Amino acid sequence: MAFPQTRLRRLRASPALRGLVRETDLRAEQLILPLFVSETAEGREEIQAMPGVQRLSIAEAVKEAGEATRLGLGAVLLFGLPAEKDREGSAAWDEEGIVQLSTRAIKQAHPELLVVTDVCLCEYTEHGHCGVLSEDGQVDNDASVDLLARTAVSHARAGADLVAPSDMMDGRVGAIREALDEEGFSQTPIMAYSAKFASAFYGPFRDAAGSAPAFGDRRGYQMDPANGREAVREALLDAQEGADMVMVKPALAYGDLIRAVKRASRLPVAAYNVSGEYAMVKAAAAAGYLDERATVMEILTSLRRAGADIIISYHAKDAALWLAE
Repeated sequence: MAFPQTRLRRLRASPALRGLVRETDLRAEQLILPLFVSETAEGREEIQAMPGVQRLSIAEAVKEAGEATRLGLGAVLLFGLPAEKDREGSAAWDEEGIVQLSTRAIKQAHPELLVVTDVCLCEYTEHGHCGVLSEDGQVDNDASVDLLARTAVSHARAGADLVAPSDMMDGRVGAIREALDEEGFSQTPIMAYSAKFASAFYGPFRDAAGSAPAFGDRRGYQMDPANGREAVREALLDAQEGADMVMVKPALAYGDLIRAVKRASRLPVAAYNVSGEYAMVKAAAAAGYLDERATVMEILTSLRRAGADIIISYHAKDAALWLAE
């Protein structure tokens, strides 16, 4: 007995027709490229744990932004690496800080490219935590929120199109929204790192940014990977406080939460395909265990299928080239 083929099976058999029935699309403009901009870098400095990713001087960041524009990427996301750190992380809100200067330079050279700025203190504090510390050595949530709002305003003043608080302090989205509105930046959106987990996948980033905590860890303010319902609650709280977009980070092991947050929040959802996820693929591809191109495209497509509207990925440039082919 010959079993009948389904209609989709017949269509999939034809390369010319396959695209007509594909449920999930992936486009370059849905991708954001993270950039590490460094106050001390001379040109480009290779990051050993992240092959193909560099710490960039402002001039080199402008060149990367130009490449992102040429490839049709949706935006760049700036992480700042200051020359000096202190207990409060004061370089984060310095009007002449590395992110502020880089934002101005990129917007002047490539005004059509969206610039997103990371709003956090971990790259700027000498202790490596995402907020300021109280006298007993604990992160002071409320004092940190004030400084994060000040940082976001300085980024908007420099020309940032979107600010992205990644610190996970309680109430920071509302405080940032209020501060932006008071300073005349009511049209500057907030992309909140809403469900940011205390993950093992961040190791290469902390090496790249020099932001590993000097003591303890971040489990007190980042989320337990076992808690899915909490992730949805956090996203809804950020939405209530004024977030225009919410994020799930990491991405690869959290497709269920990307879907859940998308359904519950009804806001655009970003997924951060983080440094450890990037480094794993790079290492496996270098060893000949995986086809890098096929693996990356499958991962990015799976994140779109889960519900991500935007994907932040260190593979963004490669993916845009592959999509163009």
